[in-house]
Parts: sequence; C-alpha cells; structure tokens
Amino acid sequence: MNNQNKPLLQRTWMVWLCALICTALWGSAFPCIKVGYELFEIASSDVAGQILFAGLRFFGAGILAVLIGSAGQRKFLRPRRGSVHKILVLSLFQTALQYVLFYVGMAHTTGVKGSILQGTSVLFSLLIACLLFRTEKLTALKAAGCVVGFVGIILVNFTGADMNMQFSFIGEGFMILASLSNSFSSVFFKAFSRDDNPVMLSGYQFMVGGAVMTAAGFAFGGRLTGFGPASVLLLVYMSFLSAAAYSLWGMLLKYNPVSRITVFGFTTQIFGVLFSALFLREGGSFGWQSLIALILVSAGIIMVNRKQKTSEKPEENV
Repeated sequence: MNNQNKPLLQRTWMVWLCALICTALWGSAFPCIKVGYELFEIASSDVAGQILFAGLRFFGAGILAVLIGSAGQRKFLRPRRGSVHKILVLSLFQTALQYVLFYVGMAHTTGVKGSILQGTSVLFSLLIACLLFRTEKLTALKAAGCVVGFVGIILVNFTGADMNMQFSFIGEGFMILASLSNSFSSVFFKAFSRDDNPVMLSGYQFMVGGAVMTAAGFAFGGRLTGFGPASVLLLVYMSFLSAAAYSLWGMLLKYNPVSRITVFGFTTQIFGVLFSALFLREGGSFGWQSLIALILVSAGIIMVNRKQKTSEKPEENV
C-alpha cells in the first residue's frame, strides 16, 4: 500500500514524529522525578513515599487522559462492560505491577544497572509479540535492530564505577520483571485497542493502577510533605506527560506492529540524559558516549522499521 494511502498513524513520518514526542515526554520525567523528590521531601530510601508519589501522578494522569479524550470525542469516555477486564489487566501490567517492581528494584541496585535493565523491555516486547502472541514475524533484521539499540542504551549508561556483576532478586531481578511487565502491557494494549478507544483504556487503567499504588504507598507508611505551587505544578505536569504520552503510544500500537513502535523506547533514556543535562545541570552526562549511543539507537530504529514484504501480518484499518 502506498504510504500516502495508509491511515495517518501508519505513515512513516507520523510514526517517527509521534513516537519521538512520546519518548521525549517520558524522558523529561527523569529530571522531574528527581526534582519531585526534593520538593515533596522524599528520601532516596523511602520506597513507600516514592510509590505514593507515583500513584498520585498516575491517578492524575488517568483523570487528564479521560478529560482530554472526552473533549476530543465531544462525549464523555466511559468503558463498556466488556472493557472492564481489559482495563484491569492493563492497570496491573502497565502501572501497578511495573512501577512497584521498578521503584523497589531501583532502591536495591545502581542507577546505571537499573537504566540498562529497563531497556530490556524493547527486547521482551519483540519476543512476546513474535514468539508468544505470534502477532508478527521475528526477522533477523528486527532482532539485530533491537540488539544495536540495546548496545546504545548500555553505552549511554556505562560509567564503569557503577557497573558490577552482582545480582540480587529484589534489585536487578525486580528491574527485569518490571521490564517484562511493561512489555506484556504493550502487547495487551495492541490487542485490546482493536475494539476499544486507546485513550479510554489509557485513562481508566491509569486511574485504577494509580489508586492501587496510592493506597499501597500510604498503607506502608508513605507520606508527602512540601505541598506548594511549585510541587503541585510539577505533579500536574508529570500527570499530563504520562496521560499524553501513553495515550498517543496506545494509538500508535493500535495501527502498527508492536516491534515498529516499542523500538522507539530506546530513545527515552537518550532524552532523559539530555534533559538531565539541561535542567539539572548534569553537564557531564551528555558527551561523546551519548552521541554514539544516539547513533546506535537511531540505527536500531531504522533497522526494525525497514519495510519487509512478508514480515508482518496485515494491519486492520480500525
């Protein structure tokens, strides 16, 4: 099919633009989280407080996603009875389970190792979609593209000092499980969005998952202080970026193969390093390693997105 005759969200230039907007928004969350911990006076060892903070962020993201989606559709987005189980599955894998594992895991491993292990979600998504759900074909070019992109993530995070061969289940193990949970959510989202509005699914799964995380964080002793104009504005922005990015990401997954979209996830950490350098004045964090990593990640994206005549099952124009 000619590129111009495809639905807008299947056209190559639009896929690149929208996917990079999503990953740029997610990348901006890295410095925002650090600033948020300072504003809300959350210690690095306060895992319950971190989960509570994340829960409030995602619950707010759900509200914003539903409101924005309702305004766009000119009617209030509400789930059908048959959509409830889909929302619960997504809220478990995308929000509650993934981020509880992520925050606990990050508290028991180094930032470098955590960032690298987080990048495995792209590899997991490819394998799950191709081998488990069989929604697309695993090709040598796709596999090579994911490996090249993953090498870029290793490079951008490699400092030497924080790298070691130690492994703990509650640290590195939880980070791998968090990436696996995120990967399942991407594949589930593509399947569920065939019959349901992606923005509706995003909004309600965020609300359910955020509510569970908020309750869990509070139950385990998490408390937030330091509420003020700056901290509230930051929390609103973080809710917005999650709502906007995940809703748009879901729309891309609806119209495209999982591997074509999830490979852009490698750029999230590139943006994270860049924004940290700009806004946290971590000038040394963006140097020659980051530039080479950006080249590798870009090469991996191009390899995965390269058109192959018989590698994909045809996408339905839904």
